[in-house]
Amino acid sequence: MPKGYWIARVDVSDPEQYKRYVAANAEPLRKYGAHFLVRAGRSESPEGISRSRNVVIEFPSYEAALECWKSPEYQAAIKLRTSISTADLLIIEGYDAPQPG
Repeated sequence: MPKGYWIARVDVSDPEQYKRYVAANAEPLRKYGAHFLVRAGRSESPEGISRSRNVVIEFPSYEAALECWKSPEYQAAIKLRTSISTADLLIIEGYDAPQPG
């Protein structure tokens, strides 16, 4: 079964308040089996529009990724983030088939 992923790009206007969101999202992410692959490391944006913070989170399945986002716990965490950040979030199914070549 293919894994699921969250790909997020975020600009944060209040880093201290953003820490409240990070603390609040920990439980739903743990509950749905999330694993950080990228968490705000160095980045370059050779094409397109960039944001200051980039995150890639892996879930055991696409369904788990969707359920986590829809969960009451995560929706409560989002309320802590919306007034102090601008975010783009994509929930996507991983590729689980033969590779080219």
